[in-house]
Amino acid sequence: MSTWDLQRGNQTQITEFIILGFSDYPNLQILLFMVFLCFYLVTVMGNFIMLTLLCIDSRLHTPMYFFLCNLAILDVCLTSCTIPKMLSIFLMNNQSISFRGCMTQLYLLMSFTGMEFYLLTAMAYDRYVAICNPLRYSVIMNKRVCALLSFISWAVGFLDVLPHGLYISHFSFCGHNMINHLFCDFQTILKLSCSDTSLLKLLMNTLDVSLALLSLVLMLTSYSHIFYSILKMQSVKGRYKAFSTCSSHLTVVSMYFGTAFFVYVRPMSKNITSVDKLLDASYNTVIPMFNPIIYSLRNKDIKAALKKLMKRRTSS
Repeated sequence: MSTWDLQRGNQTQITEFIILGFSDYPNLQILLFMVFLCFYLVTVMGNFIMLTLLCIDSRLHTPMYFFLCNLAILDVCLTSCTIPKMLSIFLMNNQSISFRGCMTQLYLLMSFTGMEFYLLTAMAYDRYVAICNPLRYSVIMNKRVCALLSFISWAVGFLDVLPHGLYISHFSFCGHNMINHLFCDFQTILKLSCSDTSLLKLLMNTLDVSLALLSLVLMLTSYSHIFYSILKMQSVKGRYKAFSTCSSHLTVVSMYFGTAFFVYVRPMSKNITSVDKLLDASYNTVIPMFNPIIYSLRNKDIKAALKKLMKRRTSS
């Protein structure tokens, strides 16, 4: 089947896209393959180890680690949306992707990205209850509440971008079918369409921005109460212990929101540069790699569980 199926007049219906990647740098393809393969392996292995520890160690069966388990699954899903295809482009020059495959990748990428924000918001609320209402923590953050917050994070992530995915899948595309990016990027695909995208952009600016701002406000509110409670503590040891329980989450939140702000709020140039591609890719490939590292380095419980697991394996 031809890449282009002629329809009315000068309009064409694209059956596949060509992801250019870093085609301007043919000598760097193997190096890029090795770098992103390392990113992917570290992400998958790190989060798999995290999930194993959270499942087998009963001391980690708490609300905080339940949400961390969800975050580990999301990190693997997020990176698996883009990196495998990127690796095939770098190694085998397999730049083509079907129209449905591109739409699926785009939908999943937007969904999992949104889920990360909503889940981090739920984790901020968990830390707020733990520090500001420690005596009622087990009552407030019971299994039902944790499951509900987790379900809302996943459900809203899928449903939020569903109208976007359905809308853009019915767009008409004119001209070339080359995506000047490392994956099916939303803004890049919009530029290829000859349909009116104003309604979709309005939907994004209202629904998506509103949900992102709501998540940010809820997180800022939670942490303002957390910091206020920490400052009121008389004991320096108590302050340190309270802050250490949320420092890992605060680091991850700062990374996600800081990178997201820089990637999505910065003014976009007409022609996407290699730097733009790397910045966009870092959000869904590099940051998920650091999550298990951050939580393992700054968490005594996870360190203890890891040592316990290592002792079991060496003794057996």
